[in-house]
Amino acid sequence: MTVRTVTSRMAGLFAAAGLSVALLLPASPAFADAGFRHWVASFRATAVSSGVSGAIYDRAFRGISDPDPEVIEKARTQPEFKAPAWDYFDNRVHDESIATGRAMAAKWKPWLDRIESRYGVDRYTLLAIWSMESNYGEILKRDDVMRSVVRSLATLAYADKKRAKYARTQLVAALKILQTGDIDESHLQGSWAGAMGHTQFIPTSYQAYGVDMDGNGRRDIWNSIPDALATAANLLRRNGWQAGRTWGYEVTLPGGGKFPAGSMSIAKWQQLGFTRANGKPFRNTSDRAELKLPGGREGPAFLVIKNFSVIKRYNNSDKYALAVGLLADEIAGYGGLVRDWNRPFTKLSFEEKQELQQRLSQHGLYDGKFDGKIGSGSKAAIMSFQAQMGLTQTGYPSMEVLKWLRKK
Repeated sequence: MTVRTVTSRMAGLFAAAGLSVALLLPASPAFADAGFRHWVASFRATAVSSGVSGAIYDRAFRGISDPDPEVIEKARTQPEFKAPAWDYFDNRVHDESIATGRAMAAKWKPWLDRIESRYGVDRYTLLAIWSMESNYGEILKRDDVMRSVVRSLATLAYADKKRAKYARTQLVAALKILQTGDIDESHLQGSWAGAMGHTQFIPTSYQAYGVDMDGNGRRDIWNSIPDALATAANLLRRNGWQAGRTWGYEVTLPGGGKFPAGSMSIAKWQQLGFTRANGKPFRNTSDRAELKLPGGREGPAFLVIKNFSVIKRYNNSDKYALAVGLLADEIAGYGGLVRDWNRPFTKLSFEEKQELQQRLSQHGLYDGKFDGKIGSGSKAAIMSFQAQMGLTQTGYPSMEVLKWLRKK
C-alpha cells in the first residue's frame, strides 16, 4: 500500500518493519470496547477545536463502537523486506497492467486530453500511477481491503503509539472532508492506513491537492476517474513537474570501474561513455541526471532526471518512481527494457503466473486470488511444493516450477 503526503510519503510510518506496536487495548474485549468509546468521546473536543463541527463528528462515529481488529493486525505485521528488483517490477510492470493501461487511455481520452492540457502532466504517467495505486480502481471493489477511513484512523490513533500522531492528524482531515460534502461517511472508504480513492491519497494530501475536474461540485476521487487523475496531476505539477520532459532513460554502462555519484548534465554522462540502451539520442543533453542501478551492474541501468524526483513526491521510493516511469513508457508504446532484470530463473508471463497459482491451489497449497501477482502467499506455496518434490526451496515463480506442476 502506498500512502500520500503533502511533502513526502511518510515512509517511516508506513514501511517500518518489525514494529513494536504498543497497544493500549486491555486484554478484556468488553473493557477494550469501553476504552475505545472513551477515546472517541474524548477526541471530540480536539476535533471541534480544530474546526470540525460537533454534528459532523457525531455523525461520522455513529455506529463505530469498536476498534477495527484487522487494522490493528496490519499495523502489527507490516513487514520490512528488500525484495530483489525483478520481484518488485515483475509484479507491477507486466502484460495485463500495460494492456489495461492502453484500454483506459482510449476509454478516458477526452478527460485525459483536458487534464494533460490543464496540468502539463502526461497521461501515461497518470495511468501508470492509477495502476500502481489501485489496479485501475479494482482494489476499491474489494471488501477485504477497503474499510471505513474514520474507523481505521481512530483505531490507529487509539491503539498504535507509533502511528498515533499521524492518525490523529489524518482523522481530523478526514472529518473535514465530510464537512465539505465531497463524500458522505458511508462512502469514505480507504486502506487500513487511510489512503483513499483511485489514486490513494491520505486525507491531508487530498485537502492539499484534491480537484473537482468533472465540475459536479465535489472532489470525488472515489467515484470520479477525472477527479482522481486530475488530483494526481495537480500533486505532480505543484511539486515541479516539467511538461514535455521524460522521467529518464535506460542506458548502457561504459566499461571501467566506479561511476560518479550525484547528478550532472547528460552531456557529461555522455563524455564518460553512457549511451541510451535503445541506440537513440538523448533529448536534452543539458538536463541534469543521476545514475540508478536498482538491480546492480548486472541489471538495467538508468539516468533519471527532474520528473523522476517529482514522482517520488507521490511515493518516496526509487523503485516506485522507476516502476511508474517504465509502465508509463510501455503504455505509451515506447517499448520495454532493452536489458531485462537479472533473474535466477526463467520468467513466466502474467497468464502463466495465474496458471501457477491455480495449480498450486489445486494441490491445496495456495488459497489466495489468481491475480498473477506473486506475493508472500504465492511464494510460501511455491516453497511448500518445492519441498514436496525435493527441490531447492527458493519460492521463485519460475517456468521450472510450473513445468513440475503441469506434470502432477
